[in-house]
Parts: sequence; C-alpha cells; structure tokens
Amino acid sequence: MSTTFGSLAVRNYRLWFACALISNVGTWMQRIAQDWLVLTELTDNDAQAVGITIGLQFAPMLLLLPWTGMVADRFDRRKVLYVTQSVSLAVGVALAIVTLAGVVNLALVYSLAFALGLASAFDSPARLAFIGELVPNDRLANAVSLNSASFNSARLIGPGIAGLLIAVVGLGWVFVLNAFSFLAVLIAIAAIRTKDLVPVERAPGVSGTLWEALRYVRGRPDIVLVLVLIFIWGTFGMNFPIFISSMTRITFDLGPEAFGILSSILAIGTVSGALLSAHRESPRIGVIAWAASGATLALILGGLAPDPWVFGLSLALSGIAAITIMTTANSYVQVATAPAMRGRVMALYLALFAGGTPIGAPLMGFIAQVGGPRAAMLAAAGTTLVLVVIAVIYLIRTASLRISWVPERRWPLRFTGRAADRPLAEAEIALTETEDEKT
Repeated sequence: MSTTFGSLAVRNYRLWFACALISNVGTWMQRIAQDWLVLTELTDNDAQAVGITIGLQFAPMLLLLPWTGMVADRFDRRKVLYVTQSVSLAVGVALAIVTLAGVVNLALVYSLAFALGLASAFDSPARLAFIGELVPNDRLANAVSLNSASFNSARLIGPGIAGLLIAVVGLGWVFVLNAFSFLAVLIAIAAIRTKDLVPVERAPGVSGTLWEALRYVRGRPDIVLVLVLIFIWGTFGMNFPIFISSMTRITFDLGPEAFGILSSILAIGTVSGALLSAHRESPRIGVIAWAASGATLALILGGLAPDPWVFGLSLALSGIAAITIMTTANSYVQVATAPAMRGRVMALYLALFAGGTPIGAPLMGFIAQVGGPRAAMLAAAGTTLVLVVIAVIYLIRTASLRISWVPERRWPLRFTGRAADRPLAEAEIALTETEDEKT
C-alpha cells in the first residue's frame, strides 16, 4: 500500500478509520446546525452568541485538564471511549428532542454544548492516544494524518448535507441523524481485536499526573514551542464557524445552503492538507511556520473578499494551511512523547489547543458583531503572523536556519539549516543529553 495510506493495512485501524468517518460526518452536521440555530433562530444574527456556544463546548477541556489525561493513561482507553461516546449520543438525542418539540432556547443550547464538552474533554485525549494502540510506532505519524483526513473528509461531507437538510426538513432532524452516527464508533470499539492492539505501559497511579506531564514537557523545549504555537492558533485562528456563519449571513446575506457549501469548501482544503501531511514521513516545526504563513495570507484574502466566490477560495486555502498546522503539531507531539506519557501530554495539548477557545471564540464573535465579520478575520490573520515569527525565531536559534537570496536560482529565496525541527525519539534524546554533558 502507498506511503500515504500505509496505516490502512492494519485491520484494527482500518475499522476505526471507517466508523470514525461516519461519526465525524454526523458531528459536523450537528456543528453546522447548532451554529445556524443560534445565529438565525434563537438570536437576531448574534455572532457573539455563536462564539459563546463554541466556547462553552470547549471550556471543559481546560477545566478538567488535571483528570482527563490521567484517565487516558490510567484506564483502558477502549472502555473510556465507550463511555464518552455513549454520553455524546445521549446529548445528541436530547438536542434533537428539544428542537423537534419546539422548546429549544439559548440557555438549553448553552447547557447541552457544555455537556457535550464534558464528554469530549475525556474522549479527545483517549481517542488520540488510542491511535498509538491501533498501529505500530513507525506508522503512528501516518495514522494521525489519516485520522485528520477522516475528520476533515467528514467536514467536507457533513456541512453540505446539513445545509441541504436544514432547508428541506429543518434543524431537528439533523440532530437526530448526528445522534445515530455515534453508534458507528460504538460498533468499531466492540469489533476491534484486542489481541492485535499494541501493548502500552499504564500510568502506575492517579496522583500528580498533571504535574508529571508538565515536568516531562518542561524538559522538552521543542514540545513547549509546539504547544505555544497550537495555543495561539487554537485560540484565535481556528474560529471558522464564526467567520463562515457571520460572513454568509451578515456580509453576503445568504441562507443555510450557502453556509453548508462554504463550510464544505473549507473542508476541501483541509482534506487536501491532511493527505499531504500523511505523505510526509516526519513532522517538522518548519512546516508549521510555512503553513502559518499561508494561513495569514488566506485569512487576509477572506477578510477582504468582495464576493462569496473569492471568500470560498480563501476558505479552501485556509483549510490546507489550518490542517497542516494541526496535523503537524499533533503528529510531532505524539511521536516525540514516550508512550506511557502520551495520554497526559495529549490532554495538555488538547487543553491548550481547545482551552483557548472560550477566550478566542467569544472575542472573535464580539469583533464580528461590533466591527463586522471582515474585521474578525483580519484580526485572526494578525495572530497567525505572530505564530510565524515565534516559529522562525526558534528555528534560527536551534536549527541554524539561514535565509538567503540567490538570484540565479529558479526559486531565489533559499532556506538552509540542520534538521533540528523534527521530533526526537527517546533514545536520540538520551544520546543528545550525553553528548551535551561531554561537551
């Protein structure tokens, strides 16, 4: 099988990939329907209310950080996922019932978004760390990238279906279909062959696990850098539901069908970016810097777009850049982290990535409400530029990055340096430390 799809040769991962795709389609359908419900049915085009809803959904990842990573490392991840997916199914059913019954209100949506966030806070680190049990370590980076491709393929399919269903049968039935989609993951969990899982070392206790993760990360400046970059991007750059819904409704005065189509266009870029990431053998910090540069330009183009067509083009470019940032950072941290610490470190990663959303989403929603959707996108572009600067400074200092202009070359701008921006395995870290001591 090709390098890009190598992990699909593993039966357990292939099963997980297929069922997760079905579930993710439902998740994206719900996200689109929920945002549209808040923006058009429960408020008068209030982008800040959309931001608050998104913030409440991601707040538990930060609030529960001391426990979520411990659960992912201490307990059987299959059983953890069975519980979290069952709770998510129950929340989806509740949202469908109140919407179809006509009793839904903003307070109920806020409460259910927070409840879903509670389940996701435990689900996400366990799910990401579980990939390391499905495939051998030499295929982990590829599996993480394909997992992102699955998630973003769903982002391509789900919004388009949601936009069509909202217009034809209404919001409530979109929530019903999402509730049923959780069954796919439950089926995958039941069908996985436990004897084929990669053995992992479990954390020996339940106390001090967050501090252990922080101590571990503190000794890895490369991981610290990636966590800082992903926090900035997750807080300010990854607010596309706000950008797309407010630009669609407020700037271009279009309906749910256009909202679904534009969300799917974003997904075209994310799927392309995920497949490109899957083809790379090793995640590198330099790739994050390049992707952040592209994201800055794409967000500026979107903020200045004169019509939906140009805006759609900017979303496709944003999708490629966004998924490259996320997939590279995710793969880097997973590959660079010892298996016994992976759940706790990934919980820290997710808390920083999604934990900033309760700050960034309401802020971007406020900017969109007061200054307009274009101002919000341009503000996000400014923050991604900061991300680029931080990454380049790191590479100049640690990877001996040199930037030169060679006019006679076809591409005159040249970057040179050693490969210090790739994740080091545990053995390599020990060897490097020994060499440093000798020096």
